[in-house]
Amino acid sequence: MKKIAILLFTFLLSSSLPAHAEIKKEKRLWQDESIYSLMVDRFNDGDIKNDFDVNAKDTLAYNGGDFQGIIDKLDYIHDMGFTAIRLSPIFDNTHNGYHGYWVKDFYKTDEHFGSIQTFKKLVKEAHKRKMKVIIDFVANNTAVDHPWVSDPAKKNWYHPKQKIDGGDKGWVDGLPDLNQDNPEVKKYLINAAKWWINKTDIDGYSLPEVNQVPLSFWPEFSKAVKEEKKDFFLMGVPTENEKINAADYQNSGIDSVWDYAKSKQLRKAFATTNQSFLDLTSASKTGGKLEKMGNFFDNEYTTRFTSDIVEKRQFPGSRWKTALTYLYTTPGIPIYYYGTEIALIGGETPDNRRQMNFRTEKDLIDYTTKIAELRNKLPSLTRGTMEVLYDKSGMLVYKRVYKGETSVIAINNSTKSQKVVLTDKQLAADKELRGLLAGDLVRNHKNDYFLILDRDNSEIYVLADKSGINIPFIAALAGVFILAFIFLFLIIKRGKKIRVE
Repeated sequence: MKKIAILLFTFLLSSSLPAHAEIKKEKRLWQDESIYSLMVDRFNDGDIKNDFDVNAKDTLAYNGGDFQGIIDKLDYIHDMGFTAIRLSPIFDNTHNGYHGYWVKDFYKTDEHFGSIQTFKKLVKEAHKRKMKVIIDFVANNTAVDHPWVSDPAKKNWYHPKQKIDGGDKGWVDGLPDLNQDNPEVKKYLINAAKWWINKTDIDGYSLPEVNQVPLSFWPEFSKAVKEEKKDFFLMGVPTENEKINAADYQNSGIDSVWDYAKSKQLRKAFATTNQSFLDLTSASKTGGKLEKMGNFFDNEYTTRFTSDIVEKRQFPGSRWKTALTYLYTTPGIPIYYYGTEIALIGGETPDNRRQMNFRTEKDLIDYTTKIAELRNKLPSLTRGTMEVLYDKSGMLVYKRVYKGETSVIAINNSTKSQKVVLTDKQLAADKELRGLLAGDLVRNHKNDYFLILDRDNSEIYVLADKSGINIPFIAALAGVFILAFIFLFLIIKRGKKIRVE
């Protein structure tokens, strides 16, 4: 009896939800992924045995995060809907190289993070959860005290010391700049990159200071690493404020490039209300393929976006929700910096690399989970064309279409309720819009769709046939009530029988 009631209730619930085409029915593409980007040392301390030289109160020292700490939180990341993680460099670093960019040995893990065996376990556990793993591969420079620096035989492995304005031969942050035009250097870097793929089964590299390495280096590097593993992914991370042509790097074999120009526009549009979306919705200035561009609000090089929000005297929770809706529903790969889910604040480096806190409110975590679920279920949000239908006074409506599936995203980034009228020419005649975030339902009325959104609210709709009277829903509802009545009747009857006996 109970089993029948449960089955009917399940059917009742499912019959009330719209059906969607799911990405998993097709081969997953990298543009379908959503990436949780974290700094290993600042995320979670899972193994106190490697906590030497650790000072959690010093933002310029190791704070204790490690591979085991990430393993312990893989379910936490996965349950928010992320399909990939990106780690800061894991190679052995020099003193206080908590961030990983002061590489001293390309073939060892940093002892503060754990052994290579533990890292391999991390990758394996991520793959069990169908999550991909990307790590930073530093190809531009080494630590100041790397053994090569003092080796006369390797003098030509570096460019002469000069400022960064010397083009791609400049020393970024005063770090010895590798000479990738030297065949020995090129061979070493490529072999090291291949070794990590074969040793640990990682799925991709992110490439910091990609524009500080000669463009001529990347085609050979890309070809070599992609021969080691099918669908291996390369993501270029350019220097902030540097103008580059993303297409040049994508043509050289780097699949994705972080879009700093768009990031600045995102921060401007969403840090406060009533902002224009024109700069966001116009064609990209980078020249790259939009669906493969890396989109983000902040990262380990920038101030935290929450700082922008607070500076504008806005509430971080509502600002982030609106911002993330846009990030997750527009072309490109969303890169979500750890701590975003708790609206972590932070200024210039290293203040933007604060320790993660897992004992906070879950409101933003729940919202992230909800929009991630929709992104993972609706192919139109990751593969569809994009057309802006309305953009005025902080209210934005756009649609994305893929293989007959149409999603309509409405974002009210203003200080008052907004009403938008869409026509059947913009969508289709005699249909309805089913809201998947807040449950709104908009039916076509005399060839128009009337969308009404409160301030600081968003909705993700799917265009569907008019539902009319949902007979299966009503039948299931009636069935549940009948069964409940019978169940209650039997309990009462049984009670009377016991009293008689």
